Amino acid sequence: MPLSRQFLLLLNQINKNLHRGLVLDVIARQAGQSKFQLHREFRRTAGETLKQFTLRLQLERAAAQLAATSDDIRSVALANGFASHEVFVRAFRRRFEMPPTSYRKIALRGATRAQRRRHFKLTTSIGPCIRFFHRPRYKYFGPKNSTQSHISMPTLSITRKEIPPQHILFIRRRIAPSDMQQTLGECFGKLFTHAAKAGLPIAGWPMCRYVSTGLGLWTIDPAIPLAAPAAAEGEMQPDVLRGGWVALGIHAGPYDQLPDTNAAIEKWIEANGYKATGIAWEHYVTDPGEHPDPKDWRTEVYWPLEE
Repeated sequence: MPLSRQFLLLLNQINKNLHRGLVLDVIARQAGQSKFQLHREFRRTAGETLKQFTLRLQLERAAAQLAATSDDIRSVALANGFASHEVFVRAFRRRFEMPPTSYRKIALRGATRAQRRRHFKLTTSIGPCIRFFHRPRYKYFGPKNSTQSHISMPTLSITRKEIPPQHILFIRRRIAPSDMQQTLGECFGKLFTHAAKAGLPIAGWPMCRYVSTGLGLWTIDPAIPLAAPAAAEGEMQPDVLRGGWVALGIHAGPYDQLPDTNAAIEKWIEANGYKATGIAWEHYVTDPGEHPDPKDWRTEVYWPLEE
């Protein structure tokens, strides 16, 4: 289901006001809906109630703060909208199956101070929208003659760049292209939740590796970048994106125009005498909640090149 601009703005408002807890009257008024309407529409769109969504974000952000800072537990609880230390500890235990003190000891083990700060910042930004990447083009609520919902030239630039190897955790799926949005939302949610519970250092926005594509089924690897290697867990598998030279295309606009950018990159590679090798991937680097207009979205598209 396409997301509306109003829903994305609502996600942004919730994210900015988590320290206040769930102030339903305020959120409903900002959304221009009654509390009943807000509950019903939010659950229909997000797949969970507003209370479940808010509590999940509060606990994930609190866990990142515990791992990345030396703030005492009471301060972490209050900073993330919990009424008391006791309420926070009970909720944290239910979610992470351990008390905050134990989580702090195991989380982000071996990560540098800079990696811890980045993990905290990314958790704060990614959490609200992690399940909503790659939805169909969102309806644009602007002037009737506006062209902002369509980008006629989606590829901003293509360059050759050398990149370092990158640890990732991924889930491999074999899907029909029409199942792309549902699969990415489901897998990104699972990966992000597991990383939070396991205290893994998140190193970047979600991405998708295209193992094979064709007229029928596609094989894809929804993934999250990590600052350190992770162990396998069920269907989640660790890997390392190869370093070296790539053709990097910067895509502007809705995700449904990404094929245009991939075609432009392939033409650029051939025109410049390079040879593509390995598996291409897309890195979704814009928060849709912070930037609800599709024209502001950016996606980095990587095609590995032969040395």
